[in-house]
Amino acid sequence: MDNENKWEYDYSSLYNSSGSGNGGSGYANVGSSGSNTANQYEAGGGAQPPRSPEMHPVQDPGEMPKKRRRRVRAGSILRSVLALVLAAAVGFAGGYVGSMVGDHNKLVIQASDRTEQLTNALASSTSTGGDDLTTAQVAALVTPSVVPITTEAVVYSNWSWFGQRQIESGAGSGVIISDDGYILTCAHVVDGASNITVTVGDTDYTASVVGSDTASDVAVLKIDATGLTPAVVGDSNALAVGEEVVAVGNPLGNLSGTVTNGIVSALNRDVSIENNNGSILNLSLIQTSASISPGNSGGGLFNMAGELIGIVNAKSDASGAEGLGFAIPINDAIDVAQDLLENGYVSGRPYLGITYVAVTDEATAQQLGVSTYGIYIVEVSAGSGAAAAGLEPGDRIVSIDGAEIASRDDVSAVIDQHAAGDTISITIARDGQMMTVEATLGEQVPNN
Repeated sequence: MDNENKWEYDYSSLYNSSGSGNGGSGYANVGSSGSNTANQYEAGGGAQPPRSPEMHPVQDPGEMPKKRRRRVRAGSILRSVLALVLAAAVGFAGGYVGSMVGDHNKLVIQASDRTEQLTNALASSTSTGGDDLTTAQVAALVTPSVVPITTEAVVYSNWSWFGQRQIESGAGSGVIISDDGYILTCAHVVDGASNITVTVGDTDYTASVVGSDTASDVAVLKIDATGLTPAVVGDSNALAVGEEVVAVGNPLGNLSGTVTNGIVSALNRDVSIENNNGSILNLSLIQTSASISPGNSGGGLFNMAGELIGIVNAKSDASGAEGLGFAIPINDAIDVAQDLLENGYVSGRPYLGITYVAVTDEATAQQLGVSTYGIYIVEVSAGSGAAAAGLEPGDRIVSIDGAEIASRDDVSAVIDQHAAGDTISITIARDGQMMTVEATLGEQVPNN
């Protein structure tokens, strides 16, 4: 891809120590098994195919000197083994209790009980009017609602005989959305983290993840605190290009409360970005000229009435490009947050249940033993709509609902236009014969 059309995800942390990062080898296309399988994508539940412009992690170890690595050397191996044995015992017990809690949806029930109160609070705090404030007035009004987030993740290297345990740390931002400790942030800020700390004023709080949705890059955290200052939620559908905005966040991981200003440069900007795990997210975002840096992810984008109208999540990394930041529209983010509180996941997303590969070169065709280029099914999930329709590995997808399937992203592009419960018509080629089947889309849930 042209280097002049390069985008960069505003990652707070990149937990995969072997990930591509800036200057990596490109997309890591993960199949349904989770292994690194080139060009495999799962329709309605797996990694989504890439679309231009390309986005890459902005977490550059040279640019963000905030990762800490603590090594466990040979002298402490015995203590580590004993600790691990104890941790395993505790973890087993905790896992059992956790599974029992999960079976009874305890967290979801608690979240559901809280959802109505939170929804009412958000509704009562929402306004769309008022005179424009100065940048200084907006900054004074909204800064108490934006908090720095720091994370830690445990990773292991395999290059030594004993292996090496490392703690990788990252940083991002969040926006308080209730006075009793609910915080909105980006999923990529907290995904993979073993410890999450939110700092409010001079006090550090350990945060728990209420829910996280990678597809929309939205997460909800909870801290045990009261008397906080929630942001006033605005209406991102009422934004206009050219409108002044203010971004507040924690750039570079140690500059919390930083305020930058700019305008709304574009609305409904379709952008494809690479997630921490190498999957591709296709999002419709607000584009802004307000300065965005690594660590701003999860921070707030505010209008000149002091209303939260977006959650900052990405920036451009193109050489020479300036003033190209992006934010998730707050209307979309709040919808996802409320679904996470009620269900623990985003409901209604369509799920076909296939993993597929794009055959676009002779080498891949020979490897799979096919003679025609195209999109081939490599796995069908048991119990899915695809399985019920009789789809099989080796089938070449010719069209869906009459739309030709010629590239990797064509499948998800058609399916994403539907909802769970819809029936789609799929034409396939099998053993030299063309056939059409009807498949009913299921709902994508975490265990799909």
